[in-house]
Amino acid sequence: MDFPLVFNDSMTGYYDYVLGLIPAALIGVTAFLNLVGLSLMSALPAGAVAAATVVAHAIFVRAPVTGDAPADASRPGRGDGGPGGRSSA
Repeated sequence: MDFPLVFNDSMTGYYDYVLGLIPAALIGVTAFLNLVGLSLMSALPAGAVAAATVVAHAIFVRAPVTGDAPADASRPGRGDGGPGGRSSA
């Protein structure tokens, strides 16, 4: 199944959905468990775990950096090409 809005070449769409899914998971899981019969104090940690799982997936499974470019080349003044890359000392 293809999800062109989420899994296109740009990661922007994915992270837009993640930012919306974090509060939805927290509120949704908490509300569902509260409606099923758990107390709010018991349902809230389960909602927090669901939201933390979404965040962990966004950070560790689909990392925001690709690793194609060297880390120093993306920052100005860092690397061999620029005048700020070398120290005079």
